[in-house]
Amino acid sequence: MSKKIIVVGLGQRDASHLTLTAEAQLRAAECLVLRTARHPVAEWLNAEGLPYESLDDYYGRFDDFDAMHTAMANDLWRKAARRTVTFAVSDPSADQAVRCLRQLKPAGAALQIVPGLSALDEADARLGGLLDASAGLCVIPASALSPTALMGGMPALITEIDNPHLAGDVKLTLCDAIGDETAVFLLPSLLATSGRPKEIQACELDRQKHYDHTVSVYIPALSLQERSRYGFAELLRLVEVLRGEDGCPWDRKQTHESMRTCLVEEAYEAAGAIDEEDDAHLFDELGDVLFQVVFHASIGQQQASFDIQDVCTAICRKMIARHPHVFPPVDGQDAAAETWEERKRREKGLTTQASVLSDVSRALPALTRADKVQKKAAQVGFDWPNAEEALPKVAEEAEEVRSELPEGAHLAEELGDLLFSCVNVIRLAGCDPEQVLTHATDKFVSRFTEMENLIKSDGKSLKALTLQEMDVYWNAVKSRRNSGG
Repeated sequence: MSKKIIVVGLGQRDASHLTLTAEAQLRAAECLVLRTARHPVAEWLNAEGLPYESLDDYYGRFDDFDAMHTAMANDLWRKAARRTVTFAVSDPSADQAVRCLRQLKPAGAALQIVPGLSALDEADARLGGLLDASAGLCVIPASALSPTALMGGMPALITEIDNPHLAGDVKLTLCDAIGDETAVFLLPSLLATSGRPKEIQACELDRQKHYDHTVSVYIPALSLQERSRYGFAELLRLVEVLRGEDGCPWDRKQTHESMRTCLVEEAYEAAGAIDEEDDAHLFDELGDVLFQVVFHASIGQQQASFDIQDVCTAICRKMIARHPHVFPPVDGQDAAAETWEERKRREKGLTTQASVLSDVSRALPALTRADKVQKKAAQVGFDWPNAEEALPKVAEEAEEVRSELPEGAHLAEELGDLLFSCVNVIRLAGCDPEQVLTHATDKFVSRFTEMENLIKSDGKSLKALTLQEMDVYWNAVKSRRNSGG
């Protein structure tokens, strides 16, 4: 006998609101299991002498809702091995246990859904004209609510707020997303009150007298200005508004080329925040970088060349392809033995090592590009064994620079060779050339500042001193630092 579970939607009210099909399934049930015996239909079942069992004891056995719903589903499928199980819930479309039944359905088993009046139908009837589903209403069971679920600005209906603890969790999530004092509409208990909706502040959600599966809260659509926290969907909407007909004239006229420098600058500022080890500064700067990405995607969409989904698709496909140990290839090919670099070459069609070197972006800072090119050359053994053996090349290149001074025809070329050889030594010493030069520049600025302050403390002017006189102060600063003073 194959396993079968019939899920019946009870709605939120008593048996008078059952559909004819739902009532027939309840009467014919071989093994009837209620999600909760607190549902008003349970009274009708008792009156009709229809036997049932409930899963109410699961609520006291589990602290984690996901674990509870998984256990419910597993136990129901085990029951279904002996006879057909009829599982009665308020709203099959939103019930987390039903979702787990779908996910854990054994091979060859059958899962039949008999719908009833949904939580959305009930809310629409109770709220009347207040509920607006035209903006993409999101219906979320309270136990499945997460901060990201409320992002996007669309209206939301949060259902089955069946206990004070859960109401507190929902309140915290709401207050974080839309603010403590934002007006929401509570749909109170149909079992203990008239059920008439009332407008409350988000922070009042956990101060009600009664909680059960019929308690819900409706959050109307909010404008960008009304939200206290934002997600990716809000950022997309923000850029859409800025570049729309009634948006900002400056934002509307920008192009990929005009925004190129901004993209580079924002990336560097984010890197600087990482160096500062300042989390608040970092997430602020990362926001600037993300804005640039979304802005360029908006330009691409306006030009009908690409959009943000193309951007996300490209990076997701790339990461999946480059991590076969995490995402096994679906075509049966074994790519696990490929290295990251080999996969990049295959994706880009790079067939020679020279093409690999040429593929390093010329838009990178010169020191970074030199470092990456040298590392690519080292992949085939074209490299110095260590920093010590590379160092004489720096002296050699310095002599060639000397021979071209002051205005030799090849001076710029020889200076470039000198820098390139310095990068070799820095790389082989295990350092990053950009960070090494940044540190050296920072050290120069700091010492120069100390030198100028020392000169001022002696009642002198920096501009009035000769280079030799400034050098005396410079050496004094160096000596002070070296001695720890």
